[in-house]
Amino acid sequence: MTSLRLVPPVADDPHAMDALRAEVREFLATQRADGKIGRQVDSWLTGWDEDFSRALAARGWLGMTVPVEYGGHGRSHLERFVVTEELLAAGAPVAAHWIADRQIVPSLLTFGTELQKRTYLPAIAAGECFFGIGMSEPDSGSDLASVRTKATRVKGGWSVTGTKVWTSGAHKADAFICLARTSPLDPAHRHDGLSQFIVDLRAPGVDIRPIRSMNGRHHFNEVLLYDVFVGDDMVFGTIGHGWRQVTSELSFERSGPERFLSTFSLLAETAEQMREDSLPRHTDLGRYVARIAGLHQMSTAVAGALGRHEPADTPAAVVKVLGTSTEGDVADLADLLTGDGAPNRAEYRSMLDDAVAQRPGFTLRGGTNEVLRGVIARGLGIR
Repeated sequence: MTSLRLVPPVADDPHAMDALRAEVREFLATQRADGKIGRQVDSWLTGWDEDFSRALAARGWLGMTVPVEYGGHGRSHLERFVVTEELLAAGAPVAAHWIADRQIVPSLLTFGTELQKRTYLPAIAAGECFFGIGMSEPDSGSDLASVRTKATRVKGGWSVTGTKVWTSGAHKADAFICLARTSPLDPAHRHDGLSQFIVDLRAPGVDIRPIRSMNGRHHFNEVLLYDVFVGDDMVFGTIGHGWRQVTSELSFERSGPERFLSTFSLLAETAEQMREDSLPRHTDLGRYVARIAGLHQMSTAVAGALGRHEPADTPAAVVKVLGTSTEGDVADLADLLTGDGAPNRAEYRSMLDDAVAQRPGFTLRGGTNEVLRGVIARGLGIR
């Protein structure tokens, strides 16, 4: 049996980034001391703060991997990984720029036209342009081949009609990349005939409706598109190649530190409460710290592979499955330990309540863990 490496090795010196980590930590401590930010769980999804995003941009920490010629900073994927990991570990409010910086930037660099790059990349790096993702649809689940949103050819562009759901931040974002069917579904080749478009979320025919979480908070949306005109200059990539483009984006979406650090701020505070004997001590604390240490190594390795333009679909899926399971376990542990006697600290109580409310979505977003186990099995040649 052929030996397969499930996750690539970490090829770089992990201590080479220590100075950058220290710089980010100092910046975050100052922001918190000045009362500009607090600590949140799931901050990359729910912590929308455009002022904080612009403060990061002013430090050169948005658009880090964007070439200088497009308004970015020409830094490595590992440097960007270090910054994002520190932001997430601190529970900083990064949702406003998260999708644009994580997913849209590498997609634009790979598939965008020169006009699209020069229009969006400098604005993303400056913290002035925010994006959503228009993939999921009602009744489709993780089966993107069943997309029913249609794009029909019209004079000068395309007319897009359909519905997208779970679109994070659409009510505040400027645009999203929409996956639509541009030719009839062929049951024998279900992934053919899909295309992507950059859709202005303030364009005529766009109707954005809130989807509220159990705690009443609003970050998800349903986006209804009624004959929305998209000019030819906003076709993203190549017509008919949407599936290939989407799958190339997913490694960036699935392997990042947000897949195991969403509840890290809660874990850190739970450990502090144990130290102060405000919560009972529990052996699972060490278990979850060890898991996160391992996931940090795995996610770092994937970031390095992506920076080297190596395929990383399977290891990215591994990080996502293990990471989101750990996030949920952390929320369950904190909830179990506190019960009705949670420490009387408003910030801790808020983090715990949000973690419990968000917990069901950890293993669903970005592809369900059930689907991703199939991706892993296929990547290992298991049938």
